[in-house]
Amino acid sequence: MGSFQLDSKLNHDTHFVSDLDLCRLLIMNDSNYPWFILVPRRLNITEIYQLSNEDRFELDYETNFISEILASIFKDDKMNIAPLVNIVSQLHVHIIVRKKTDLLWPETIWGKKSPLFYSKEDIENTISNIKNLLTNYK
Repeated sequence: MGSFQLDSKLNHDTHFVSDLDLCRLLIMNDSNYPWFILVPRRLNITEIYQLSNEDRFELDYETNFISEILASIFKDDKMNIAPLVNIVSQLHVHIIVRKKTDLLWPETIWGKKSPLFYSKEDIENTISNIKNLLTNYK
């Protein structure tokens, strides 16, 4: 049995935040939006129904857990949550904090605006804040 490997596109487009019980938590390198991704650390999974019942429950729990933390930090108007696997076939769930004041509200963000990459300091601070809250919530 092989070990978990993150899809190369996800690896290229994101920064590592933390490993949860099931998922790897990533942040998309686009500071236009607080945009996070959960990737179940399971081999050859492209769809939610392919997960075991236990893993499906855990994915649901972790999605809600992370969404609650993000809402407390970023004060969202709407949390966009979607398991979109068209370009990257590896199962992953996008959690995007949307605000009525963001660049494209209420439109979708995919393919509409070039990413605004985080500065080294901003990404380190954001990841540190998330990690602190993860520790406090557990």
